[in-house]
Amino acid sequence: MITLYHCRDARSFRALWALEELGLPYALKVLPFPPRARVEGYRDINPLGTIPLLIDGDARMTESSAIPHYLATRYGPSPLAVGVEEPGYAAYLNFLLMGEATLTFPQTIHLRYAVFAPPEARRPEIARDYAEWFGSRLRNAEEMLGPDYAAADRFTMADISVGYAIKLALSVGLEEFVSPTMRAYFDRLAAREGYARAMAAQLA
Repeated sequence: MITLYHCRDARSFRALWALEELGLPYALKVLPFPPRARVEGYRDINPLGTIPLLIDGDARMTESSAIPHYLATRYGPSPLAVGVEEPGYAAYLNFLLMGEATLTFPQTIHLRYAVFAPPEARRPEIARDYAEWFGSRLRNAEEMLGPDYAAADRFTMADISVGYAIKLALSVGLEEFVSPTMRAYFDRLAAREGYARAMAAQLA
């Protein structure tokens, strides 16, 4: 049985969404955020102390953009992954990693200095710089996206990766940087049954 350690609406949502899109059975452990500080013994099972943690037999994974691809290929074949023989393979890998490394990263720095730091350590000028960095990267990503999806003219795990970054922006006050086109893209992803099931699962 696959086990996913998750915090509500955190990066681990990518893994939860992927599990629901694939229809795989799994056990969900919903933890308070941040678990490294609020869950005794969590570092014993994940020394990084981060979310997500996915356990699948002997496999342990902590990278939210890698887990969806792992699931789609380990339990595939699935159209949710793009094969090396397909024309959209390079774009698929690029967007799969871009969602975290390029789009989510600056948002986490923004949150650190605007929200999570104690009041005396908050730096609104740094938070704003990283918010604008996110905005510029999202605009560049928009120019690279396909007409409907990230790659291969279909919904894939790359869309989960990018889609989560937009979901995060909309939930933390960075909606000014989400263009109407990117908002429509996210709304198209969020209309999927797999997304709705993942949202429901984390609240159950």
